[in-house]
Amino acid sequence: MGKVAVVATVVCSAAVCAAAVYIVRRRMQSSEKWARVIQILKAFEEDCATPIGKLRQVADAMTVEMHAGLASEGGSKLKMLISYVDNLPSGDENGIFYALDLGGTNFRVMRFLLGGKEGGVVKREFKEVSIPPPLMTGKSDELFDFIAGVLAEFVATEGDDFRLPPGRQRELGFTFSFPVKQTSLSSGTLINWTKGFHIEDTIGQDVVGELIKAMERVGVDMRVAALVNDTIGTLAGGRFDNPDVVAAVILGTGTNAAYVERAQAIPKWHGLLPKSGEMVINMEWGNFRSSHLPLTEYDHSLDFESLNPGEQILEKIISGMYLGEILRRVLLKMAEEAAFFGDTVPPKLKIPFIIRTPNMSAMHSDTSPDLKVVGSKLKDILEVPTSSLKMRKVVVSLCNIITTRGARLSAAGIYGILKKLGRDATKDGEAQRSVIAMDGGLFEHYTQFSESMKSSLNELLGDEVSESVEVILSNDGSGIGAALLAASHSQYLQLEDTETIS
Repeated sequence: MGKVAVVATVVCSAAVCAAAVYIVRRRMQSSEKWARVIQILKAFEEDCATPIGKLRQVADAMTVEMHAGLASEGGSKLKMLISYVDNLPSGDENGIFYALDLGGTNFRVMRFLLGGKEGGVVKREFKEVSIPPPLMTGKSDELFDFIAGVLAEFVATEGDDFRLPPGRQRELGFTFSFPVKQTSLSSGTLINWTKGFHIEDTIGQDVVGELIKAMERVGVDMRVAALVNDTIGTLAGGRFDNPDVVAAVILGTGTNAAYVERAQAIPKWHGLLPKSGEMVINMEWGNFRSSHLPLTEYDHSLDFESLNPGEQILEKIISGMYLGEILRRVLLKMAEEAAFFGDTVPPKLKIPFIIRTPNMSAMHSDTSPDLKVVGSKLKDILEVPTSSLKMRKVVVSLCNIITTRGARLSAAGIYGILKKLGRDATKDGEAQRSVIAMDGGLFEHYTQFSESMKSSLNELLGDEVSESVEVILSNDGSGIGAALLAASHSQYLQLEDTETIS
């Protein structure tokens, strides 16, 4: 063999060795990075753990905060607001009632023909309208005149089915989903606007008074019988269908709960006790917090960077607004510290709230052998062109950890309400039937969430009691619920009772 051949062989061997060393080193680095991914995953799973003992601690803390919030204003993280609703629908309601739902950039006007226990909701009609953006930041009169004008047009389209008896005034339930200090069943002052509204001269004003003045200006004669929020509306709608409904929970973009309390168990109530002996309490439970809540580094950073740090802690770990964002934050850590998506972090992954909870639900629900849906969502949302099966499995695991924690904590909250009502055990050896009315897209559409919540509640209650507790879907509390509350607080109820007696 000549010198040239020997040199070429040596050079070639050196190159092969270098390549081999490079490959081994890359594999070692890849192995180390994957180990870091698994380490982050396991640590997150441990921090989110909700063993049954912890859930009982959360439920007990919820019950304690409920007592404190009922005792005095500002005595608890739970506001425990008195709703002035002391007469929930019985199912006997009949007649024609209107509802107005203002909760965002769209609003709805509705009317319902109620037929009592026999007929239920006989007929319903509605109209949905977008609010022109200039009215969301203009003058109070301009907004309410626009709403009253749409209501007037809607009233003008009443058909023969919706004709009131002569001399009878139309009655309306007003769902107003903005922060309000309720002063009576049909009045409340606006604390502040949210959701893109900013109308200075409405703040501190009675929103029912503003609506009534606007209706008078357009010639609509209608009594506002009840001012409610969507949670109390859900409770009313549930009670109309089922007399055993004791509480309502919204699990959607946000979360809240309301329940029926004994009026005598509300120390901060200084008025006359209602004839029914009951009062609906709006808990505002999204603001619950406790040292027993399993919070992670990702929850703390999300809270710190939010518009309301230190507030709405429960909402930030169980509601649809935030579940996808928690997933994004964990994936970002994996990308930055373990090159989960390759050598560069996907720019889209750095955008807060880019992963919405419906997308997370779709990935979590993927049952295909290669987790095709997960791969397509990573590509569409984060612009990650390719992903391995083991990467996709990690994403599904994260979805499961986040959802399971949220669902189990929701169950603990419901269990806390049942404990407060003494419905977490048998009474005199007999189970008390209790129904929880649920609404919200998270509960309705995220199957893994709702199934986990139900099974966790059963676990907390035990076999015997869980048989008498039912969780049901009760849609559109902000519509039918508001109309039903107008019906159950109608000015004509006493008159009808008198006529029945005579």
